[in-house]
Amino acid sequence: MESCKSIVAALMSVALALLVCITANAQPASARTKPNVLFIAVDDLRPELGCYGTDEIVTPNIDKLAADAVTFTRAYCQQAVCNPSRVSLMTGLRPDSVRVWDLVTDFRDTVPDVVTLPQQFMKHGYYALSFGKIYHNPLPDNPSWSEPHAWPKDASLWSPQARQRLNDYRAKMRADGKSEAAVRRMRAAAVEIVDVPDSKHIDGAIADQALAAMRRLAKKEQPFFLAAGFIRPHLPFVVPRKYWELYDREEIKLADNASLPINAPAMAMNTMYELRDYMDYADTPGPRTGPLTDAQQRELKHGYYASVSFIDAQVGRLLSELDALGLADNTIVVLWGDHGWKLGEHRSWCKQTNYEVDVRAPLIIRSPGVKASGEKSDALVEFVDVYPTLCELAALPLPDHLEGKSLAPLLDDPDRAVKDTAFSQFPRRHQGREYMGYTMRTDRYRYVEWKDRRTGAVFATELYDHLDDPGENQNVAALPENRELVPKLSAKMWSLLPAPP
Repeated sequence: MESCKSIVAALMSVALALLVCITANAQPASARTKPNVLFIAVDDLRPELGCYGTDEIVTPNIDKLAADAVTFTRAYCQQAVCNPSRVSLMTGLRPDSVRVWDLVTDFRDTVPDVVTLPQQFMKHGYYALSFGKIYHNPLPDNPSWSEPHAWPKDASLWSPQARQRLNDYRAKMRADGKSEAAVRRMRAAAVEIVDVPDSKHIDGAIADQALAAMRRLAKKEQPFFLAAGFIRPHLPFVVPRKYWELYDREEIKLADNASLPINAPAMAMNTMYELRDYMDYADTPGPRTGPLTDAQQRELKHGYYASVSFIDAQVGRLLSELDALGLADNTIVVLWGDHGWKLGEHRSWCKQTNYEVDVRAPLIIRSPGVKASGEKSDALVEFVDVYPTLCELAALPLPDHLEGKSLAPLLDDPDRAVKDTAFSQFPRRHQGREYMGYTMRTDRYRYVEWKDRRTGAVFATELYDHLDDPGENQNVAALPENRELVPKLSAKMWSLLPAPP
């Protein structure tokens, strides 16, 4: 009898010890079951990747990610330039709501108390780190992160020879009487092959920072939100030689629709000032003046392609490390480009328009346990949808201010829809007046209204029928057969968007 009592006592002691252990570790175990987030931003990245059906650009690592993710083929930014696009995605607010339409406005001056995407994760137990370009370069928004943002210290971009040529070029500009503002704005070559290892390049060094952080975060019991923002393929196209050698420049095709859209208003097209900021393209004509030479176009496309492949390699390093650390099965991976970029389409380069080629960008989401991994979704989606999507996937509550919708249902059923419109906008100064172009993408149409920002009057409209004109080469808003369609589209737009501020 005594021996039975001893056995029972021993068993109870073991059970009690197990209960104490389980109780003591309950919170950390719960934290470990929360999914991590690897958040990858790529500047100026067009949806021209293997996973988007393009075989001209070498992107094996992004394609591998897409093979186990949902690829959104019709994802649209809210404004096709860096600061507004990124702020919109990171706050979940449209540009008019956050009041950021340019490259210099800090959203903390317009909506100081807004809870950003990483802040929402931090509020619910996550450790958030950022490396590279997530917000616009000069405005990293340290309140969004658990540690202050820091750029790589031992990395470069142009070669010493290119920097010396820039010094000589600036000296000549001063000798020619150019303003000091113009001199300071001028940069070195838009295109250069450099002979440096990846890690000595600024984007390779950003990958190194993110890799070191990932290894550190893997040791924590706290879930993480790790953001890595790559700057290429933004100008300048300066990347290591091996990525240039992936392509034969003479075989690179020029844009099919290398002419201005017919009947488009003058303010619809960008000026390409961005390209003229580089000394080797300082004399670039505007889109309405004339095209670049074929040789220049091939050089720029070659540089863009090489830059995309370079970034693809850095993405591959992050994904490989995620696997090596055993984190892949419990990590949501998001890859997005902040907007598109013209490569000669509409006789133009760079971004900064409301056209499809500028506002459409890649969005790829891989999440543990979803049903549609490896599939594509043709649903219309917007970058303001990313914030609520990640919150839902991580089982976090949604802040009240969000203006997007969660795309989580599309990760199980990519054939469904969460909305039937996507909106973008772009401001333009034309003939001394300020305009805002608002655009609505439906399944078939792109509709644009250019409003006078002072009076609110509609100055011009654009309509592109993607059934017949996917390149948006002819504005058909004024055609008689569209006389009833245009006001219907306008009414639909303003039934869904708030009135302009």
